[in-house]
Amino acid sequence: MKLHQDSSGALNTVTGYGADYVEINLERHLGSIIVMPAAPVIAWPVSSFDALTPEHFALLVEPAPEVVVFGSGGRLRFPHPRLTAALTAQRIGVETMDFKAACRTYNILMAEGRKVAAALLIEG
Repeated sequence: MKLHQDSSGALNTVTGYGADYVEINLERHLGSIIVMPAAPVIAWPVSSFDALTPEHFALLVEPAPEVVVFGSGGRLRFPHPRLTAALTAQRIGVETMDFKAACRTYNILMAEGRKVAAALLIEG
């Protein structure tokens, strides 16, 4: 699916996605990523929901977003609270949704000027 791209290009915007990829500012990523509005896209070293560890989510503590939108893959799956405990301890909200909904929600929150991060799981 293609999404509308902000013409300014100043912020990281999800411009398209499919079952095995996501495009940020028209650049295709074939693996899981962490994306924030004004930071470089980070490869997220996880390839399946069952492989998630607390360390994967701990990567989001230092950027200190207000909320993390977790795209859990092709279907909605909630991570165990122990996986997101480091975020909760820092009062960082975690919203879980399927991959496609997470992409759309990230774009909305980013466009509103929110300090948001998306952790997008692409299972391969």
